[in-house]
Amino acid sequence: MVQYVTLRIDGSIVKAAKGSSVLDAAIQYGICIPHLCHMPLLEDIGACRLCIVEQVGNGKSKITTSCTLRVQEGMVIQAHSEKVRRLRRNIAELLVAQAPNSRAIQDMAVRCGVKEVRYPFRNADCVLCGRCVRYCRGLAGAQSLGFVGRGKDRHVAHALELRDLCKHCGFCTANCPMSITPCAGPMAKGEEHLCGGCEAQLQITQGMEDQCVWCELGKGFDCSRHLGQ
Repeated sequence: MVQYVTLRIDGSIVKAAKGSSVLDAAIQYGICIPHLCHMPLLEDIGACRLCIVEQVGNGKSKITTSCTLRVQEGMVIQAHSEKVRRLRRNIAELLVAQAPNSRAIQDMAVRCGVKEVRYPFRNADCVLCGRCVRYCRGLAGAQSLGFVGRGKDRHVAHALELRDLCKHCGFCTANCPMSITPCAGPMAKGEEHLCGGCEAQLQITQGMEDQCVWCELGKGFDCSRHLGQ
């Protein structure tokens, strides 16, 4: 029998299944918490950090990823406090500087309110969100992909001893945010910029920034709300 707990997210009373994440609970109630690495049915690792929230209690607060935070009875969550917004905006800015040639990341930056990119563009082809790795292990059952190296050398690759286990299903590519290129096409090196072409989508969020309004931002990389979660 499913047990439920009651918590507050941005002042709203939310009832969620015990053991579920704060992110899933928020999405279920139509509360928009931007996310990129989260995928339904797969283990969350909090890689992108976009879904950070502020957990408040006993006169203190701490910032943590909502996808890895389990719901608890009586917990109080601020998903859109000024502190969270500022940090989330900076994270989104760093992501778009890292990989401007992803429409998914460009759209998410717009949703987080990024107006300019203050960091050097790197034009990388991976942001280490781990979507491909977790799909390969969790749903495809192949376990042929993994993270290799540490620090700046960390990347996704086939483990040599597991390369032959690849099922060539193609879902690792299909679930990669880098597979969704900007509308105008890939940006050449030295010409990277913040697109902002979908900024008009934010007009429908005015006055309700914390609510999911079924905007197009995030639909391309299967935002959980668009998947009916």
